[in-house]
Amino acid sequence: MMHGREKSDSAIVAMKPANKAGQPAAEWVERRAEAEGNMVESRTRRTPSRESVPQRLDRVRKAAKVRKKERFTALLHHVNVALLRDAYFWLKRNAAPGVDGVTWREYAQELEANLVDLHARIHRGAYRALPSRRKYIAKPDGRQRPLGIAALEDKIAQRALVEVLNAIYEEDFLGFSYGFRPERSQHDALDALAAAITRTKVNWILDADIRSFFDTLSHEWLVRFVEHRIGDQRVIRLIRKWLKAGVMEEGTLTPTDAGTPQGAVASPLLANVYLHYAFDLWAQRWRQHHAHGHVIFARYADDIVCGFEHEADAQRFRADLQQRMEQFALSLHPDKTRLIEFGRFAAEDRARRGLGKPETFTFLGFVHICGRSRRGLFQLKRKSRRDRMRAKLRAIKEELRRRMHEPIPQQGQWLRQVVRGYFAYHAVPTNVASLSAFRHHVVDLWRRTLKRRSQKDHTTWDRVARLAADFLPAPRILHSWPDARFAVTHPRWEPNA
Repeated sequence: MMHGREKSDSAIVAMKPANKAGQPAAEWVERRAEAEGNMVESRTRRTPSRESVPQRLDRVRKAAKVRKKERFTALLHHVNVALLRDAYFWLKRNAAPGVDGVTWREYAQELEANLVDLHARIHRGAYRALPSRRKYIAKPDGRQRPLGIAALEDKIAQRALVEVLNAIYEEDFLGFSYGFRPERSQHDALDALAAAITRTKVNWILDADIRSFFDTLSHEWLVRFVEHRIGDQRVIRLIRKWLKAGVMEEGTLTPTDAGTPQGAVASPLLANVYLHYAFDLWAQRWRQHHAHGHVIFARYADDIVCGFEHEADAQRFRADLQQRMEQFALSLHPDKTRLIEFGRFAAEDRARRGLGKPETFTFLGFVHICGRSRRGLFQLKRKSRRDRMRAKLRAIKEELRRRMHEPIPQQGQWLRQVVRGYFAYHAVPTNVASLSAFRHHVVDLWRRTLKRRSQKDHTTWDRVARLAADFLPAPRILHSWPDARFAVTHPRWEPNA
């Protein structure tokens, strides 16, 4: 058994870079290094009118890539009327209005005049950020998650500045950071984590949860982190205005001394900047200089998963991480942060010691399980979280009651969109049973809704099954196997890959 393990591991590229090796090569949880030539131009986004984002940002990208420690002292001039216009069209058309009550379509009635006025106020320092409107959404555990809905002009200004700052920070952020970044998705993070667990020496998983990260991050630390790269004080003042704008709830204004509103356009980037300095750079140095075995990281916003070859490394990292978070006004949730034995050999090792099956952990809506394939080999299985599925079904039930008396074809078309949207994210390999269960419950909710339309209604399962066959997609896997897709996006034959 040990000979087979050593043979398998010898074919895997080392996960822990050599100490003092300079810039580390891309790891299994990182994007490959960008190609030379026209690759920078190909990453330039397109607006609805097919016009490119100002090419001046390409010079910012190149300068950020070459001069890693340079501070940018003149950035606000990139926020011009054209970029504000692009930012306006990037926003969601049907998003809820903020405290100003202005909707996307209302602002469009005098769009050019509004944008010119907004641009002038931003550049002469007369722009004032409005407080966010507080709204709550239900979490799967029954608690309420607070969201902050910014005013429309604040969204436009934030979206434009984020585009400028992304040109800098996308050259700084590390490969294992995936949350809310251009050309990166949740499935990219899931693929990277799955490939690392399946192909490398991962025997222990630390599932780290930062307690109320978005509500507790320090404004002063955040500004200090931003100032590492941004020397334009006009940009710093804009960020401070958004952080200090406050929250409006039921007519009462509450000042914000910490945190950044979830739902604000700039919050994801600011959160990534905070954790880049508070976690990412530190974790990379820890792996290079303190780890005795292989170590991998995958981070999506404040959701962090770390993998270790040795339990001793995992225990030391957990203790050091707690101290690191406390230095920057953060803390790990004591109940949700767990260290578990998990990996290719976890089931065998635990059985040898007379222990039960390996525990599971959750990441980005999926429960990760140590399983076996039909051939008896290790297989990482991922299943949709039951609490998230139940929450989604409750929302569907409430909406179906509201649509109870709509024509059946109209109900069916709406349900088709809902089921398709759910499958688009959850239809990963090994998860077909959860997809089937979700579709079954949706059909049952539809049947109950139709029966309530009249006391004389005799809707049967056979009839609803025929309706479901006409309207609802069948459960099937839509995503590739993570290791296969990861091999395509991270080809190992490339130089420095």
